[in-house]
This record gives sequence, C-alpha cells and structure tokens, in this order.
Amino acid sequence: MSIRNFDFENGEMLLIDKPQNWTSFDVVKKLRYAIKVKKIGHAGTLDPLATGLLIICTGKFTKKIDEYQGMSKTYEGVIEIGKTTPSYDLETEFDSELGYAGISVNELESAAKLQTGEFDQIPPIFSAIKVNGKRAYKSARNNEELKMKARPVAIEIFELTKIALPEVHFKIVCSKGTYIRSMAHDLGVQLGCGAYLKYLRRTAIGSYSVDAAYELQNFLSEVQQETKEIDID
Repeated sequence: MSIRNFDFENGEMLLIDKPQNWTSFDVVKKLRYAIKVKKIGHAGTLDPLATGLLIICTGKFTKKIDEYQGMSKTYEGVIEIGKTTPSYDLETEFDSELGYAGISVNELESAAKLQTGEFDQIPPIFSAIKVNGKRAYKSARNNEELKMKARPVAIEIFELTKIALPEVHFKIVCSKGTYIRSMAHDLGVQLGCGAYLKYLRRTAIGSYSVDAAYELQNFLSEVQQETKEIDID
C-alpha cells in the first residue's frame, strides 16, 4: 500500500520492524515527527536490544491499542547458559560465569517445560515497570534495592529449536506482560548454572507477522519521498 493512501490523522495501524538499539518510544517519536500526526502510540513495548514487530496506531486507531496489546506474542531468540547479568540481557556486564559443564539436552528441555503454562513471573529489575512511582530500571541503575512483584503470565509454547551449547535457540508464544529476559534468567536458575538473553526478535503479534512489516528506515524514506512529491505538486 502506498504511503499516499494512508490517512494517519483519521487513523491507521502500521506494522513496523523495530531496529536494534531503538526504544519503542524512539520509534513512535520518529514516526510522529515524520508523518506529522498528534495521536500515535504502540501496542506492546520491545526492549532496546530486541528487534521485531511493533504495532503502531495513529488517530482514532489509538483506541484499538489495548485490543492489540491483549493478543499473544511470538518471539524467537537465543539464550546463553553458564553466565548471568543483572539486567538478564546484554545491557549490563556479566556478574557470574559458572559454565555449563554437565548440562544435558534432557535437562534443558525439562527446564523449558517447567516454564510452559500459566504461572506467576517476577519481572527484571531493569524494566520500565513503576515501583513506588519510579521506573524500576532507574532505581536499579542507582543500585537501589527493589522488590519486584510477581505477575501472572501464560506461556503457550516454549520450544528449544536448536541447542549448540552454550547457546540455546528458542521459540516462545506467550501472553502480554511476559518478560522473555525473566524466562532466560529462570531457565538458568532451574539448570543451576545461570543464563541470560543474548538475542530476541518478536516475529508476530496475534496473526500479524513481522514479515509484513515495514523496515523503519524504508518507511521513513517513503514518507520523505511522498512529502517531496506533494511539495512539487
């Protein structure tokens, strides 16, 4: 669909492939400036280090954000076992290296099964959740003690797609509010050797696939080109 046919002010739903090292808010801010629209938001935050599908709503479609947020999420990624970080990913330095000697495929698969179904999950302290009115990650960066409250999540699928120790490739289908970093951390706890999330990509939200998404830079380039054509006309 041509950018020319979009009515951003009235309302559109966009599928955007978020680049690595961008926050979800960075993407929204960039798009707001590019398409000159006041009402715009996203349906489900991705960590800066993660890539993949963001659903962006503009205009009247922002009323549908809760609907999209409630859809199941599909992720693919890599967990490395034998090491840990405070943030449960590569945002922070390693704080333990226990190694993975003796860990078998059966142990890995059994640990993954324990994280399938419905259970209460403790979010990472390096997260955007507010604790006492303050973003948890801000308190964590100041080395303040935090007690994160467990939240109910539902994991439909936790499949180990490739095991090449210390790396474990996976696919996860889960409910909203699930922290994949916590799943990586908890897998390491169950194995007794530690683990962290090395790579993450969101491939789908409900039936919406990242394969149908715009690369962010390509979308911005199309908007810029369309703006030039309108100016010329």
